Amino acid sequence: MTSLWIDRSGTLETDPFEPGARVDDVVVGAGLTGLTTAVLLARAGRRVTVLEARSVGVVATGRSTAKLSLLQGSQLQQIASRNTRGVLQAYVDGNRAAQTWMLDWAAGAGIDVQRRTAYSYAGTDSGVSTVLREQAVAESTGLPVYRTTTPELPYSTRAAVALDDQAQFDPMDVLRGLAAELRSLGGRLVTGVRVTGVDSSHDPVDVRTDHGGIRAEHVVLATGSPVLDRGLYWAKLKPQRSYALAFTAPQTLPQGMYLSVDSPTRSVRSAPGDHDGERLIIGGNGHTVGRASSPAALVDELTDWTLARWPGAQRTHAWSAQDYEAPQRIPFVGIMPRTNRRVSLATGYDKWGMTNAVAAALTIVGDRLGDTPDWARTLHHRVTLPLALAEGIGANLAVGWWYARGWARTLATPLPQSRPAEGEGVTGRRGIRPVAVSTVDGRTCELSALCPHLHAVLNWNDQERTWDCPAHGSRFAADGALLEGPATRDLRPAGR
Repeated sequence: MTSLWIDRSGTLETDPFEPGARVDDVVVGAGLTGLTTAVLLARAGRRVTVLEARSVGVVATGRSTAKLSLLQGSQLQQIASRNTRGVLQAYVDGNRAAQTWMLDWAAGAGIDVQRRTAYSYAGTDSGVSTVLREQAVAESTGLPVYRTTTPELPYSTRAAVALDDQAQFDPMDVLRGLAAELRSLGGRLVTGVRVTGVDSSHDPVDVRTDHGGIRAEHVVLATGSPVLDRGLYWAKLKPQRSYALAFTAPQTLPQGMYLSVDSPTRSVRSAPGDHDGERLIIGGNGHTVGRASSPAALVDELTDWTLARWPGAQRTHAWSAQDYEAPQRIPFVGIMPRTNRRVSLATGYDKWGMTNAVAAALTIVGDRLGDTPDWARTLHHRVTLPLALAEGIGANLAVGWWYARGWARTLATPLPQSRPAEGEGVTGRRGIRPVAVSTVDGRTCELSALCPHLHAVLNWNDQERTWDCPAHGSRFAADGALLEGPATRDLRPAGR
């Protein structure tokens, strides 16, 4: 499942890793958060090294729909119901500052940005009240939204609110530009090196990796879900996965950026093409990681939905992305607890990473240099209101249910004697050990079925052919290699 952006971007070269090196800042993760943070730190004259376990943008940024918008579906009313009025305004102000920074930077870097109108629309009668609430909340924060229709969409809608002069781009173009600026400032970008631990008990901080150690005054965790358990962020976040498809189509494509407020969500935008013309980008069918019975069926349904509305469209790409939802719908950004103020983190963008990633970078660097923006100070000191607290408790009860379900089902099911068919994976017990077996590209692998993070039983993802954790969102390739999540090591072979 390669995204349109990654497919046409090529691979960004890596700098060599230098075990034992000493720098000012280590940034873990080479997505939009990590590279923006690294550039801002390097501009301040700091020696910065970015460490990325896989390749640049491959986890979240390069798999997004890349909309740089202050109108975010029904997000503002979700925030308003879980936070004070001041926190809502601070969120919008931070996103506005991030949008301005990114647009200014892209103009200076020569990055192609398309300015578009963003729409939040209702596809059903029940969604109309959601649209009206979003308009009212957005207006209360000073956003110049307005009621409108959606004439570009080839299907009926019931209501829509719009915000002009928003933006979209190819996120891999942005990451390439940021990487180039970082290197021009003397920073280093190292890929293929996984951080496995951080010891912040002394100065400098020891950063452990699978290629050796490196030391720094300050560490930034820009990894989606933090790879350290301090602060228990894995218990505060709900990992979400959603899908996106790219099509060529014979029709004139929508030029706005559309997002439904109904469920299942439908995201619609177009993107400039290369040699074969404009692309239609459709997204939706999100779910909690590891809890969908068949992700492949969700992709098929999204494809069928698109073809019914754009007859003759041809699918060229299908991909998915993972993001994390915080109970307050506000990202967690700032100093990680119990790290002596030597480790910062950013997580919980709730699928709005293009603005929130940059806002996080502005916050982290402002905190580090003693120039924290006013809106970030407000977000640092927000309180947890009852609705957010209740949602957090409910999310953890659901995690407990999935733990019990996974263990009970696996221990009651002896592992089949025959190997799974191509593209399939099964779990069962061998003796009392939970074992996961899959066959991909003709190779059968037998692994421990337990996530190495906190030992939830994994589930098979039939679309991406991965083992996914239904508790906290870690994901593993069929051969056991760690892909993402709070886990920091691969799955063990069965029997170990």
